[in-house]
Amino acid sequence: MKYHIERNTVQETLVIPLYGRMVCSELFPNLYRDETAAKLMEKVDYDFSALEKQSKKTMYKFGFLEVAMRQNDLAIEIEEYLKENPKAAVVNLGCGLDNTGRRCDNGECKIYNLDFPDVISVRNELLPAGEREENVACDLNDTSWFDKIDASGGAVFFASGVFYYFMTEQVKELVCKMAEAFPCGKLVFDAANKKAGNLLRKTWLKVVKIKDVSSFFAVSKAEKELPLWSDKIVVSSRGYMLGYNDLKDSSVSGIFRFLAKLGDGFMKMQIVRIDFKERI
Repeated sequence: MKYHIERNTVQETLVIPLYGRMVCSELFPNLYRDETAAKLMEKVDYDFSALEKQSKKTMYKFGFLEVAMRQNDLAIEIEEYLKENPKAAVVNLGCGLDNTGRRCDNGECKIYNLDFPDVISVRNELLPAGEREENVACDLNDTSWFDKIDASGGAVFFASGVFYYFMTEQVKELVCKMAEAFPCGKLVFDAANKKAGNLLRKTWLKVVKIKDVSSFFAVSKAEKELPLWSDKIVVSSRGYMLGYNDLKDSSVSGIFRFLAKLGDGFMKMQIVRIDFKERI
């Protein structure tokens, strides 16, 4: 029996990126593979005809490539942290139906998937927690979820496509509290400047009827802007289209490589890495 997803619901926001990750795997198999996405698609009852029609357009295909690069980049950062901290907590902030934590599983780490209760209820049905894994229902801005994380072996946190929908003050407060609670931990997430952020939020903003976008989180020069938040953090960033991969692959057209360069440069699409300093 398939899990039915209604249109214009929070649950719909879960299946759209899921569809994108599946198409990524089909279009760019040498760059990205998400076997879980294809399996989950078979369990979902949802009318994908509109998405299938749009997916044939060039800009939609480039959007799928963006998804692939973002997930690959975050996985690289997680795996790098686990090399030094093999028993760390791997924490997916705003997980949806993403399976990056399990993809990076080294056999020793602890995996936590965090999202709103209604999202976690869907995840528990379609993607129940595995060994050393826990699906945690919470509001990320209510930091009582900190108590659920066993960071005795370290902690690496990641957020994929999440902070675009947070106010700047919310991201700042969360980062500062995390720096206090998880010394020697690491947070990685994707970000972009205001122009790109507004484009990414365009459809969602129409649905929820929000007109004032000026307070949403955006960043152009992470290394200069974010360290002002706290003296307990070290900030670095890399372009998320070309910062980890040159895209010189036969499946990636010249126009896509041009758009990738434009995205990293003009739009400041980036993976931001924040290292939390050790307590002295």
